[in-house]
Amino acid sequence: MSEATERYAAALFGAAQGDAGAVRAAAEALMADTQRWNTLAGAAATDTEKKELLAGAPQLDGCDALKAFLNLLLEEGHLDALPEVMTEFNRLALNAQGGVECVMTCARQPDEATQEAVRKAVCKLRGADNAVLQIKIDPSLLGGFVLDVDGVTYDRSVKGRLDRLARGVNDAPADDSLDQLAAQMKEALNGSAGDTMATETGRVLEIGDGIANVSGLRHAVYGERVEFENGTAGLILDLRRKRTGVVLMGSAEGLTEGSLCRRTGRPADVPVGEALIGRTVDALGRPIDGLGPIHCTETRPIEHEAPGVVSREPVTQPMQTGILAIDAMVPIGRGQRELIIGDRQTGKTSIATDAILNQKGQNMICIYVAIGQKASTVARLRETLKKHGALEYSIIVSAPAGEGASMQYIAPYAGAAMGEYFMSKGKDVLIVYDDLSKHAVAYRTLSLLLRRSPGREAYPGDVFYLHSRLLERACRLTKEYGGGSMTALPIVETQAGDVSAYIPTNVISITDGQIYLESGLFFSGQRPAVNVGLSVSRVGGAAQTRAIKKTAGTLRIDLARFRELEVFTQFSSDLDAETRQALDHGKQMMALLRQPLCAPMSVARQAIILYIATSNLLADVPLEKVSGFAQDFVDLLEREQSALVQEINDTGALSGTATEQIRTTLQSYKEQVSATWKA
Repeated sequence: MSEATERYAAALFGAAQGDAGAVRAAAEALMADTQRWNTLAGAAATDTEKKELLAGAPQLDGCDALKAFLNLLLEEGHLDALPEVMTEFNRLALNAQGGVECVMTCARQPDEATQEAVRKAVCKLRGADNAVLQIKIDPSLLGGFVLDVDGVTYDRSVKGRLDRLARGVNDAPADDSLDQLAAQMKEALNGSAGDTMATETGRVLEIGDGIANVSGLRHAVYGERVEFENGTAGLILDLRRKRTGVVLMGSAEGLTEGSLCRRTGRPADVPVGEALIGRTVDALGRPIDGLGPIHCTETRPIEHEAPGVVSREPVTQPMQTGILAIDAMVPIGRGQRELIIGDRQTGKTSIATDAILNQKGQNMICIYVAIGQKASTVARLRETLKKHGALEYSIIVSAPAGEGASMQYIAPYAGAAMGEYFMSKGKDVLIVYDDLSKHAVAYRTLSLLLRRSPGREAYPGDVFYLHSRLLERACRLTKEYGGGSMTALPIVETQAGDVSAYIPTNVISITDGQIYLESGLFFSGQRPAVNVGLSVSRVGGAAQTRAIKKTAGTLRIDLARFRELEVFTQFSSDLDAETRQALDHGKQMMALLRQPLCAPMSVARQAIILYIATSNLLADVPLEKVSGFAQDFVDLLEREQSALVQEINDTGALSGTATEQIRTTLQSYKEQVSATWKA
């Protein structure tokens, strides 16, 4: 029933001034006059002729309120809607008299005694004076009845009991013995003799494109999980006066207008626990890797309030990515939110992958959330993690491009819920959202299907809140609240390097810094293509090891100076010695910051390379040899002076004795290999 019909009925009820019975009788008499009503409801007669018919209708004598209302309907072109209006009018009149309307669906026609008993029960249940009972016949119920009263369904049918029994058997663990299964079935059958399942239900008004508009569900809440009669779950994302917008989280096969939808009384949730580690799951936590079921004993709601200020602790512990350019210039701490931003195909996912690989042996759980990615891309990532032994501490949550917008929408929240479980247990978690641009597009799709108005750049106005309530869940907890942490690495894709677009600026304002990857650097061979000028960490040196903080102190300034000089001197041939030296030093630093995929560096390796580079100890090494020379030198130290390397890794500091030892060994190594440079 449309909102316009409800408004018409309310207007007529108000005009009736308590004489609803006379209005109802006059309307029914008019519609019973078949010849007159067919002419009024048809399109053959003109409006003038219809007015004359209404004026001369004997059924309307003495009912001026209905006559005026019918003329209003005629003027607005909705006279044919009178039957629907009167249906709603009768409901309003019944409610005003303390009555209630209910629908009783039976397998066969009930006798009068049964109907009267049901009427009395409904009056007692709802505190009504009388009940109007509408009977429907549905042989598929097999026996018993289903009673719909004011949006609540009481199911006492044989079919309903069998369905509940089937659900109970399906929910049983797969490894139950035959005796346990038989006992469970017996218990269910014994308990179903007189049980009545009462649930608040609604009916589908329209369905399509993964969205169902449902009537009823008067007490539903935003974010609640509902279930349709075909077993598909739904998520409530739109609450209106007469309908509820539900996003389907599964197949719509078998669902049509009038299909039943029932509340579950609980928010949308996902299974959480240690059993998820090493698995690939969908946005609902269901396994999709072909490795069998996942046995989790706990669930957590996908939407959860972020920890408050009192329960948060300052970010002081480093979260090493193993990428020299990032750990040296854009350090990330445990509990931080660091955005990875850049154009398509500039290495954003590669940075996140290397960060996950570098957590091996660091006692950290890693969660990778793929939003709108190709399934083949997710499969390759899984193989990469498995090859390097990182799958042993990782969870992959995949909502690929082939899934509906609803699954892509809830995927990051599901991943955050899984991470919060481990954080509450005092563990450290790294979660990657790849990527939030596609997540925003999925939410825009759902919003437009729910008929919400688009805003700036066609995104709904609450898309900022969408991402802020997600990323605020990443933090470091105090010891009183568990002491765990969740570090978030959201990824956002830009168009032609435009960081001032709507979604990038939104996420930048939420996070604690960003790593900006520049296309020009990437295609010139500088990988990772970190732009020093636009990349920043708002935690900074507070989350850096002492060794890297000490050796990388001038790196950002040196590179910024190099980029500036490079622009101004690209067309100049006459350069003074100081400028030439600064350019050569900058080129060496850029070469040292190049790093292959899936090759994260330890703290000691990073500290040693930074020390010999920023101390200008590589000035006499040819540019084309500097990267290989530095890597070979660290390999030499790891072989011959492993105690020194182990000390740096353990303490995170570079002592004076260690630096002197590095200098001495470097000088000796130079003498060994310098002959090959001259050759």
